[in-house]
Amino acid sequence: MLVFGHSGYPVILFPTSKGRYYENKDFGLIESARYFLDEGKIKIYCPDGFDSDSWYNYSIHPADRVRSHEAYERMILKDVIDFARYETGHNNVGLAGCSFGGYHAANLAFRHPEIVGYMFSMGGTFNIKPYIYGYYDDECYFNNPVDYLPNLNDPWFFDNLKWMEIIFGTGSDDICLSDNVQISRILSDKNIGHWLDVRKGFGHDWNYWKEMFPQYLSKIVV
Repeated sequence: MLVFGHSGYPVILFPTSKGRYYENKDFGLIESARYFLDEGKIKIYCPDGFDSDSWYNYSIHPADRVRSHEAYERMILKDVIDFARYETGHNNVGLAGCSFGGYHAANLAFRHPEIVGYMFSMGGTFNIKPYIYGYYDDECYFNNPVDYLPNLNDPWFFDNLKWMEIIFGTGSDDICLSDNVQISRILSDKNIGHWLDVRKGFGHDWNYWKEMFPQYLSKIVV
């Protein structure tokens, strides 16, 4: 894991598909947040990815891919988020990511809304069915936001989620545009406040995400 900043609100920033902990730095996303880091407004934690051993590990059974992902999530919760909350003194965190990192941010935020104050997805995708080849069980269901969100009616969930700032950033030329429109409609049907930010001419690449990220970080109020 790489950590950037000396103080401020903790933001967990996931890598893209099969990405590593240094990816967001190497592609300039960290530099796009330089003002917020230098001013002590945020502290960014970049954990390593695990997709090659979970969703993209086609050498193991889909059930084991899901179980591997859930092990990764437990590590993020206990070893990254709990540490970030302790280190910064904040009760909750922000989650962010680009492309498949947007899936990690959104899925974890919706599964654990009591510890997430902000969720910023940029060019995200939110359906894991392409990675499990027709296999489906309860663990798949509860890690597939487009399936479990429409069926959520627990007041606890909505009480926690109403405080969360949720942004889905995408573009008119983004290959994941339809994914973002779909999840936005699901949240709208549940009266869950969010912002679907569709930018004209934006595609699915780092130069677009570097423009989005600092604008979304400006929404953080502590």
